[in-house]
Amino acid sequence: MCGIVGLLVKKPALRERLGALMVPMLTGMTERGPDSAGLAVYTTPVSERQHKLSLYSGDHPIDWSALLGLVCKAFAGEQKIADHEIAVHGNHAVLTTAADADQVVAWLKRTVPTVAVLSVGHSIDLYKDVGAPADIAKRYQFDRLRGTHLVGHTRMATESAVTPAHAHPFTAGRDFCLVHNGSLSNPHLVRKHLEPLGIEFETDNDTEAACRFFEWRLREGDTLEQAVTRGFSELDGFFTFLMGTEKELLIVRDAFACKPAVVAETDDYVAIASEFRSLAHLPDIGHASLFEPKPEEIYSWRI
Repeated sequence: MCGIVGLLVKKPALRERLGALMVPMLTGMTERGPDSAGLAVYTTPVSERQHKLSLYSGDHPIDWSALLGLVCKAFAGEQKIADHEIAVHGNHAVLTTAADADQVVAWLKRTVPTVAVLSVGHSIDLYKDVGAPADIAKRYQFDRLRGTHLVGHTRMATESAVTPAHAHPFTAGRDFCLVHNGSLSNPHLVRKHLEPLGIEFETDNDTEAACRFFEWRLREGDTLEQAVTRGFSELDGFFTFLMGTEKELLIVRDAFACKPAVVAETDDYVAIASEFRSLAHLPDIGHASLFEPKPEEIYSWRI
């Protein structure tokens, strides 16, 4: 049993309050997921020539400023020092760079293997850690986050270890994330199919198998909706998937729809949670359009 939350604000004025509106949603799912929590937030995109990398150092102390200096030195080329910058949030940091993102990721894995790359993209920032959702929200000051939309998760581990790597959201490619309530029965078969195609896995978590499946289909040219439709026949088990891209929020449930989800939509926002109690505090919730997503029906909203 896990908890999922999602929030997309339609009016620019609400972007300043995105984090403040979200925190009660996330902490409201604590009973469904007390082991760990995570959040992907979509902010103002960097320029087309840049990428943002969300980094996590865990229990390994690191001098982020020194790491930035190494990045500047390693990827100087025709770029200027100003083409690289880093924003620090404790053991998380967001590195913005004009260097090739894949090359930077490979360099980080070789040079500082204790630093995990959580996400890559133009607008996504990702945080995840172990512990109570309220503690994690406070640790990374989620209430101060600004942006257009976000995807969050609280985890109750049932099939793999409780570590930051196993926490949700999982990411793949650029600006894509996935959270999952449920369990898949065939993740090893999915993995066996994808690894020869060059798709790399970082954990034994069943949700990562779904994330990598969608990564493969998107790489092959599917739209996200097409990839999800293919998933109905390839991903066996129970699931409510909530996904985010730079411009989109998407939710889908399996054919049995046994994992709960409720959507509230007003003129100002679209909010999603596993249970209504995580939505009850939202402004004008009494006048929201409320519904439960139907089995194997794809719902999406764009900014």
